[in-house]
Amino acid sequence: MASQDWFDKDFYKVLGVDKSVSQADLKKTYRKLARKYHPDSHPGDVAAESKFKEISEAYSVLSDEAQRKEYDQVRAMGSGARFTAPGSGGGSNGGFEDVFGGMFGGGGGGGYQQADFDDILGGMFGGGRFGQPSGGYRGFGGPTPGRDVTASTTLDFMTATKGDTITLQTADGRPIKVKIPAGVSDGQKIKLRGKGQPSPDGGEPGNIVLTVHVRKHPVFERENLNLRVRVPVTFVEAALGATIEVPTLEGPPVKLKVAAGTPSGRVLRVKGRGVETSKGKGDLLAEIQVAVPAHLSPEAEAALRAFHDLEPGENPRDEILARARG
Repeated sequence: MASQDWFDKDFYKVLGVDKSVSQADLKKTYRKLARKYHPDSHPGDVAAESKFKEISEAYSVLSDEAQRKEYDQVRAMGSGARFTAPGSGGGSNGGFEDVFGGMFGGGGGGGYQQADFDDILGGMFGGGRFGQPSGGYRGFGGPTPGRDVTASTTLDFMTATKGDTITLQTADGRPIKVKIPAGVSDGQKIKLRGKGQPSPDGGEPGNIVLTVHVRKHPVFERENLNLRVRVPVTFVEAALGATIEVPTLEGPPVKLKVAAGTPSGRVLRVKGRGVETSKGKGDLLAEIQVAVPAHLSPEAEAALRAFHDLEPGENPRDEILARARG
């Protein structure tokens, strides 16, 4: 920038700030303008490119305390002054030569050091140079991405297990379709890319981060990819053995053989009848629970007492009592 430009250009006006603006507010204002007129946000827009250069030029001077002081001094001398190069017939630079010589590293009316301006831009925009095809300004000063939005939805157990496409409505009334993957679990988050808040300056829109809640099933429980179901059996079935029917999440029940002497809590596994996802397929876990009759007829009670008299004289709690004593 030639020395004459410092008289002709009002950098404070270019940035839209007062002369008393602090460095912090100056920086904040410049960042906002840089994002607004960034060339990456306006490809092929010559006016935006020119504006970006103009605000960057102004900031490069005002952000440097020493240059800002000298700029203020030069501007205070009056915008009517003009300079001509020595030997051009228009006279010498007079006393102003020292001002500009000190400012630009020697030489009256010399240009500013390009390296300093590049350093400013390099620090803000990732080391690039204006006009390079590498997207050099795609650093701090690039377009601002839109904000992410958090949301939640509640699914029934079957939808979460099998997967489906549902329609949700955003806060501003926009309907969006969401593909629920098979096997989504309670509390899992799904990222909907580009469905969040728009960018204020032409950048990428934000995302919607959707938290999924799953209603409990009256029979089945999820354990990773497995499904657990608690199956009651009678005392006689557990003692003598039996073939029982066990419900499945889809399709008809399956038949399982309960071995004689099966205790409560034993788990019978049915391969491949759990939750199926892209990661694999789980199993159905049938947990046996011996059902104790709440009401007995006099005949049943008498038969049960007769059975008790015939039982081996073993105490099923002997082992746990011994272990508790250490």
